[in-house]
Amino acid sequence: MDNIKMLIGGEWIGGDEWIEVRNPASNDVIAQIVRGNAAHADQAVNAASKALKSKEWKAIKPYERGQLLVELANYVRENAEELAVLESNDVGKPLPQARGDVEAAARYFEFYGGIADKVFGDSIPIEENLLNVTVVEPIGVTVHIIPWNYPIQITARSVGAALATGNVVIVKSSEDTPLSTNFLAKWFHDKLPKGVFQHLTGYGAEIGVALSSHKKINQITFTGSVSTGISVMQAAAENVVPVTLELGGKSPNIVFQDADLERALPAIVNSITQNAGQTCSAGSRLLVQDTIADELLEQLVIRFGELTVGPASSNADVGPIINQKQYTRILEILDVATKRGRVLVGGKAIQVNDYENSFYISPTIIVMIIITYRKKSVLSVVRFHSIEEAIGLANDTEYGLVAGVWSKDIDVAHYVAARVEAGQVFVNTYGAAGGVQMPFGGYKKSGIGREKSHLAVQNYVQIKNLAIHIKL
Repeated sequence: MDNIKMLIGGEWIGGDEWIEVRNPASNDVIAQIVRGNAAHADQAVNAASKALKSKEWKAIKPYERGQLLVELANYVRENAEELAVLESNDVGKPLPQARGDVEAAARYFEFYGGIADKVFGDSIPIEENLLNVTVVEPIGVTVHIIPWNYPIQITARSVGAALATGNVVIVKSSEDTPLSTNFLAKWFHDKLPKGVFQHLTGYGAEIGVALSSHKKINQITFTGSVSTGISVMQAAAENVVPVTLELGGKSPNIVFQDADLERALPAIVNSITQNAGQTCSAGSRLLVQDTIADELLEQLVIRFGELTVGPASSNADVGPIINQKQYTRILEILDVATKRGRVLVGGKAIQVNDYENSFYISPTIIVMIIITYRKKSVLSVVRFHSIEEAIGLANDTEYGLVAGVWSKDIDVAHYVAARVEAGQVFVNTYGAAGGVQMPFGGYKKSGIGREKSHLAVQNYVQIKNLAIHIKL
């Protein structure tokens, strides 16, 4: 069992108090992390402010920052299996899914490495003797609060964009899943000037709050729950600090009667079972046209019944829930949902041999009679009759992150896609293996701003207008 220290100002910092990190597949303790506090947060922010202004960091040219990020991508790939095992042990997800996450992380660093020297300003014509240009500058000290479900991916996608544009970053890992980010921190420690990359650990209500409310930070990127996102935004507002928020969703797959079911079925299953449904963009609502509902549900029940549940070592399709708190919450909601709908498959906790102390729930489909159930990790099914009814059901939520539309009729697909209130709409597919080049973010309470793609660099820059009067 490792004691994982924090990286602050180029030094590895321990603490007086430690938090146990458990493998969700077995509930065994696999590491301990420092229980960071406000003093640690202040130390890190001061170190970041110093690093931002340092000659050493400023001397690294944009193309050289890009080369460093590409080098990091190669390092991730060279250590892909070790990182995948860390991610799998930390999150509990099946090893093939963890391998996919590691490759996505490498692609993020590679992608933003290529962008580093291509963040351009403009010249603006004003008058003959006035040279007017915009200069793109780093926003400054950026804070990245990372969730537990995809730690290496989400660290890479925000840190890559921030470093590419010349910022300094402070990453605060979830207390449940710090291992892969700690692995990356060792590379940053050896390759970047002190304080440019820092890694903090601890509880969100303690060190996370201290970071979010610190007067010397310049930007926050947060992925997590709506309630915590609101708190982060309120803290940032006190110091007029911009935020990028990705707060999840209750995303629908909308299946019309002419859909290619052989194409749709595996995507629908994967969209809700990947990472045990613990995914912000999980396809947790299935809206299906009534004329094909029975056929589709029959096939889904068969496929769900074939899914295996267990630890990563068993090559199961579905792993455990992340911790006792989430496990208990899901079971409580399932108890309510089963009374309001009809359970087609699953709907209960299951025990896995030799892992009796862990947190496994069977893949679940519930046909909703009263449309009140909106929980990830479970597929809730609602029938619709018309196109307009489908659109109304899809938008009948306070979230708007992702949607899938399944139809061979391009007119129907385009009509629905244009009217669904979601930041990302897939037609006859769902998900894109990380979707590195695709802007990701939501409408309504799913968040503010966009991550991924070239647009994400806008989160980490500020524009200076420079006007030069020329007199001969």
